[in-house]
Amino acid sequence: MKHPTGDSADVPSEITSIPPIDGDISPEDTTISENDDWTTWAPAAPETVPATEPADDNDAIEEIASAEVAADDAAELVSEAEDLEVVAEAVAQEVAPVVTPPPAASAAFDDSTPLARELSEITRRRQALAAERLPLPPHTRVFTVANQKGGVGKTTTTVNLAAALARSGARVLVIDLDPQGNASTALGVEHRSETPSVYDVIINDDDMSTVLQKSPEFAALYAIPATIHLAGAEIELVSMVAREQRLRTALDKFLAEAPEPYHYVFIDCPPSLGLLTINAFVAAREVLIPIQCEYYALEGLSQLLKNIQLIERHLNPSLTVSTILLTMYDGRTNLANQVAQDVRDHFPAQVLKTLIPRSVRISEAPSYGQSVISYDSNSPGSLSYLEAAAEIARRGAPQ
Repeated sequence: MKHPTGDSADVPSEITSIPPIDGDISPEDTTISENDDWTTWAPAAPETVPATEPADDNDAIEEIASAEVAADDAAELVSEAEDLEVVAEAVAQEVAPVVTPPPAASAAFDDSTPLARELSEITRRRQALAAERLPLPPHTRVFTVANQKGGVGKTTTTVNLAAALARSGARVLVIDLDPQGNASTALGVEHRSETPSVYDVIINDDDMSTVLQKSPEFAALYAIPATIHLAGAEIELVSMVAREQRLRTALDKFLAEAPEPYHYVFIDCPPSLGLLTINAFVAAREVLIPIQCEYYALEGLSQLLKNIQLIERHLNPSLTVSTILLTMYDGRTNLANQVAQDVRDHFPAQVLKTLIPRSVRISEAPSYGQSVISYDSNSPGSLSYLEAAAEIARRGAPQ
């Protein structure tokens, strides 16, 4: 700030007040000599108000940190309190006796979905089978399982019905008369080419007791195996005396000399109507016909029945078709339902109520040398064969 006279001397910044002036001030009055004390009347600077100092940032940080510490302390106290509560509960449980609340009444099983209904039905069937005790026949029942059409489940039916009856306490014999030897495989018995087999019984007149094998499936299940040599047996039988009676003669002798009676005998036939099948028809008293629920199975049934009538008339008067079992049933198709209904209409007394469904478990079991009864006893296929065996046992032999 410059001196009023224009001199370059600096004016002090601290100007405190301006002396009051009365009246008008002329230009002369404003002249200040060098000797005057100019500081006494110089205009006073405006009064300054001291500004409020901004809050220190460090103080704000300290306050936030203090709040956080306080929150952590509170959380730690809550955690300690919870731990004390848990310890108190544990001590109370150790001291106080444990009181088990009574079981609540079980709600009704919800069978509103297809899967739930199927599981409920399987459980019901299994419980019914477990509660039933099958009657044993007073005399040995000999079945021939036959159908000249292949792939209808003859061997599968033979093996699984035999296993199901053996599981219920019956003493069962299976005679494998099929050169393929599939029944022998499923029952887990040896049937390599050098193994004594039913071929030696029919062709060489060996006793059945010398070729008999015990199946590892069940303690009361036995088998007479078939080997590949049986494939040429039909040609050799052509020139033999009493060629149709050879299996029956050997079987009657074996049953008569057996130390313990057999309740059931199942003869598995090849898919043909040759001399081996005729031997099976002559040796049996009952015929069990598995029928696949398809049209081709029905087509060959009439021819099979005609041949059975011829054998009944000329070779075995006691032979009768006692059982027809519907196999490979698929309830999702109209064809299967129609075939099943047609068979029931024509043979109401012979057809079993039980249907054997298509089942992966039934197909898997032979690859493990087992029947489906021992492979997976709770599968739908196993339950169906158990029910079919129970139905056969309850029916008894035809009069």
